[in-house]
Amino acid sequence: EVQLVESGGGLVQAGGSLRLSCATSGFSFDVYAIGWFRQAPGKEREGVACISNSDHNTYYADSVKGRFTVFSDNAENTVHLQMNSLKPEDSAVYYCQGRYGTVEIWGQGTQVTVSS
Repeated sequence: EVQLVESGGGLVQAGGSLRLSCATSGFSFDVYAIGWFRQAPGKEREGVACISNSDHNTYYADSVKGRFTVFSDNAENTVHLQMNSLKPEDSAVYYCQGRYGTVEIWGQGTQVTVSS
């Protein structure tokens, strides 16, 4: 079965850290790009970070550069998003997406809440 399962969300104070994980199964992890997106209430879903598992190139939204790090554990077919120096505006449901060509696979999301 093809699936992505996010974990690691929770409640944290501003300035704190969380590590999100996206465990994947059922597809060729090494050729997919895995992206992290987030959606806050009343806002559109936005891209946060992405890693290409074929060449390990990474991308970050300007709003998270220098604070978030995306990295792969190829042995576990898992992508992590390390989030440091969290701000209240980082609060959202975070989703991971697997993409290969026109194929997109989404996880169910995990809630991140940053209190001020």
